[in-house]
Amino acid sequence: MHLSPVTLQGRHVRLEPLSRTHLPALWEAARAPELWRFTMTRIASRDDLDTYVEEALADAARGTALPFVTIDLASGRVAGSTRFANASARDLRVEIGYTFLAPEFQRTAVNTEAKHLMLRHAFEELGCVRVEFRASAHNAPSRAALRRIGAIEEGVLRRQARLPDGTWRDTVFHSVLDREWAAVKARLEALAAAR
Repeated sequence: MHLSPVTLQGRHVRLEPLSRTHLPALWEAARAPELWRFTMTRIASRDDLDTYVEEALADAARGTALPFVTIDLASGRVAGSTRFANASARDLRVEIGYTFLAPEFQRTAVNTEAKHLMLRHAFEELGCVRVEFRASAHNAPSRAALRRIGAIEEGVLRRQARLPDGTWRDTVFHSVLDREWAAVKARLEALAAAR
């Protein structure tokens, strides 16, 4: 399993490898404070976003991540970002996470299709046996969205990580396994057809 830069495109969204050239448009998508309420990162300024992107690119250079910018095809606008992260070639495992979307793109086909494209790439191109997702135990909308696409909620790791404000986060893990991919894929295709 090797995370090589790749562009993934569907009917509603294009996922392009993240680069520094995306920063101005990405800042427009990242500015809403509510995006960072349940995350491990707080983006309150352009400098915060610059640091976030530099860390993502450093992880990509180490081969443990593949960050994307999420582009809404209807408007041509940068809607947000997502990435493959915490990749383990030995274990054939990758996480889909670090996802944020500007408020106007939330609960649209953009996120569902992006997850579909990434899951398909993980299972059908990278040969993963496990794709995992993490969400704050308090982030009910994200947890519901993961269950809606067919990810299995595995459990809560209590006080798993310290947030930037010093408080502790309980993290819920979800996953999709290779043997579940066909059913999840059919579910995602049905969701897309319903839109």
